[in-house]
Order: sequence, then C-alpha cells, then structure tokens
Amino acid sequence: MPDSSLLHRPRRLRQTDTIRRLVREHILHPADLVQPLFIVPGQEIQNPVPSMPGVAQLSIDQAIRVARHSQSLGISAIILFGIPEVKDKDPLGSDARNPNGIIQQAIRAIKKALPDLYIIADLCYCEYTDHGHCGQLRPSPLPHYPYPEVDNDATLTLLGQAACSYAEAGVDMVAPSGMMDGMVAAIRSALDQQHYYHIPILSYAVKYASAYYGPFRDAAESTPSFGDRRGYQMDPANRREALLEANLDVTQGADMLMVKPGLAYLDILRDLRERFTLPLAVYNVSGEYAMVKAAAAQGWIDEKRVVMENLTAFKRAGADLILTYHAQDAAKLLQEGYPG
Repeated sequence: MPDSSLLHRPRRLRQTDTIRRLVREHILHPADLVQPLFIVPGQEIQNPVPSMPGVAQLSIDQAIRVARHSQSLGISAIILFGIPEVKDKDPLGSDARNPNGIIQQAIRAIKKALPDLYIIADLCYCEYTDHGHCGQLRPSPLPHYPYPEVDNDATLTLLGQAACSYAEAGVDMVAPSGMMDGMVAAIRSALDQQHYYHIPILSYAVKYASAYYGPFRDAAESTPSFGDRRGYQMDPANRREALLEANLDVTQGADMLMVKPGLAYLDILRDLRERFTLPLAVYNVSGEYAMVKAAAAQGWIDEKRVVMENLTAFKRAGADLILTYHAQDAAKLLQEGYPG
C-alpha cells in the first residue's frame, strides 16, 4: 500500500491546467519568434516551396501582406532572404551590394508599409553568386583538391559593403551567416566607418554543416554548383569549437549570437547560454520544419503539440529569439491560449 505520509509529491503541482500554468518555468510568447521570408522579383508572386509545405517565395507586395499578418499575431521581427533573378547572379554576388537589389527594395518597401516591424537581413552571398558558395572564390591551395575555395579575406570586404547597403536601405539589423573568419569585426568596422553605429549584428556564430538545410536550398535557390560548405561551416561533431567561434564573435563586437540548426544542437545552445550574457537566437531550420510537416501529414504526430514542444525546448535551452517557419502557426496558437 502506498505511503500516504510521503513528504514530496511533485504531482500535486501538475493536477490541473491552472496550476501547471502557474508553475510553468519557461513561457513562450509570439514576440520570441522571428518569421523568415524569401523575397523574389516581380509582383503578386507566391511560389510554394515543395519541400516546405506552407512556405513560399514571395514578391515584395506579397511579403508585405504576410509580414502584416505576422505583426497582427504579435510577431515583431522578420528576417529577409533575397533571391535575385538568375541573370543578376555573378561570381561576386554583386546584387547583394546593389542599392536597387532585391533585398534593398524589400527593406525599403516593408519598412515604409510597416515602420514598427523589426527587419533583419540575412547577410551572405550564397543566394547572389552564380556558383552558390558564400563568397568570392580563389583556387584551392590544397594540391589535390579539385575545386576552388571561398576566399575568406576578400569576402570580408564584400560583406562589409553589403551590410552598409542594407543599412542605407533602412534595415534594423544585419545577420551574417557565411561563417567567414573575422566577419563580425569586418562588418562592424564597415558599418561604423559609414556612421551606421546604430545597426546591431546578429552573428550566425555557431553554424554547422548540417543535412537539415536541404529544403532551404530549394527556397533560397542556393545549392552550391560544386563541392559543399564543410570547409567553412562547422563539423557537427564539435562542441568546444562552438565556444571558440562564439567567443571570437563576442570579442569582435557581435550584439547577438545564433546557433543553427536548433533541435540537434540544444546542448550547444545551452553551452552558450551558460557562458555568455549576450542575447541568443536559434534557427529552427527548414529540415526540422519539413520533418514535422511530413509526419503530421501522415497522421503520425500531433503537429500543434510537437511544434510547441520544440519551440519551448529552444526557450528552455536558453534562446531569447527563435527563427522559425512555424512562427505564424505558433503565434496563432499562443493567441488562442494554447500552452506555450
């Protein structure tokens, strides 16, 4: 017979929804979420991404519509990925620095329509180069390696130029994602030289060479034409290196740090939370999103519960911001009182 005199019975605080809400340790809010948007030239364009149900490439007018809806749900920030026309791509990704490039046009138009919406611009060259890599190329110094490699230091100059172009267009924050050594210092210097002291940098400080990015390549049309990105993105087996990367970006002037992907790297997110005081972001990436959608479509999981459980896990591990394609669905659930 159970001992009725047990002193500690944790289940006492789990009996009803009310008490569970009262003692909940981590609360998810719509303001924690950042909505990614893929911007393409044209008007009235919504190109569904087959590998990401519910996600589409959007022309600027449609992006404004989607962003306005996100804002009405309590989402206060978006992150933009520009996708120029193929004819505008070249080896140096020139459209990323073009004052009238697709991302600059989008920043100006969205800021004019929704001045209170916080706009983050992803800062990388993979969508803008005709080879799909994240910067300027040079011949590999390795004698037996058949492909060119990204020229790290030459790319730093290009990143600084693009950051200033985005700042001139009215962006609120830039988010370098190419994992170039020294990128935060170079971008900070370029912004400050042009008196954009007020523009913060959200660094993709810890970005792994992950298989979870597959669907994103479809959405951003950024699959490398040769090789892969393991020469500059992190090895998934490495943990201590993540702390090194984050520390380097902090010393170079990063205002926020990102871990990408999210679900398979919660330990890394927690490591950064325990080590650094800067705000942390996590990217709930395309493959993580697509797996949930695929399993839900088969009736194998409860999509709402799985989405909210995943997002809460990011919060519990230490994230302040969560970039997620589930943003609108999750914000709607939270508005309806769904546990977060």
